[in-house]
Amino acid sequence: MLKPPNLPQLPEKKYFRIGEVAELTQLPAYTLRYWETEFPQLKPKKTGTGQRIYRKEDIEIIFWLKYLLYEQKYTIEGARKELNRIKKEKSELQLSLGFEEAMLKQKLEDTIRELKEIEKLLKVSSENS
Repeated sequence: MLKPPNLPQLPEKKYFRIGEVAELTQLPAYTLRYWETEFPQLKPKKTGTGQRIYRKEDIEIIFWLKYLLYEQKYTIEGARKELNRIKKEKSELQLSLGFEEAMLKQKLEDTIRELKEIEKLLKVSSENS
């Protein structure tokens, strides 16, 4: 499971302010700020004026935390460990998919090369007929 349960369709934008994230997640802003202190995985960027700017990846982490803490009843320490496990699993899958993608790309290039050779043979064959 790579995406957290109950993750809504997020608006098509790169950055979100804490008020927007609070509304999306239905969590108070103070909870989001507290979770930043407890979970090293959650580190939104800050503007020059100190305003928090969240990315979609940060919001995904928040939904995982909400699910683990509120629905699965994990302790903070347990949620921290589970979030690390999920992050590791996701990284391994991305590496695996990257390898598979590279293999597919190589197979496609090989197939194109073979088709070009077949095309040349067919041209030579039709010219000799």
